[in-house]
Amino acid sequence: MYIQITDLAAKRLTESLNDQPGYFKVIYDLEGCGCNGVIAIIIVDELAALDAQIETNLVPFYVDPKQQLNLEQHMKLDTEENYPSFKLSSDSGVLSGNVRVRDTRAVTVGSSGGSDACML
Repeated sequence: MYIQITDLAAKRLTESLNDQPGYFKVIYDLEGCGCNGVIAIIIVDELAALDAQIETNLVPFYVDPKQQLNLEQHMKLDTEENYPSFKLSSDSGVLSGNVRVRDTRAVTVGSSGGSDACML
């Protein structure tokens, strides 16, 4: 599995780490969505034992193996200058046009940890 990350998306992801250690994990978030779920990126302190690595041109991302079914083998993560979220797409089309980053690390500075992945 591979995610091509555009330059602007890479810049925003790097900024979201706030110069603190953490891992990017792609999830299919069902909690509190009132919908079929949404793709989100969370920043975590530690990985789960079975998390699978997703190669990228930035840093490795991770995913729970059970949630890999919601993703494609080759994807692209992009964003727009004046839009707060990301777009995850593949050759099959857009997987999600509203991918949010949520910081779930124990100690975060200026993070968006309280945000809900389902909110627009």
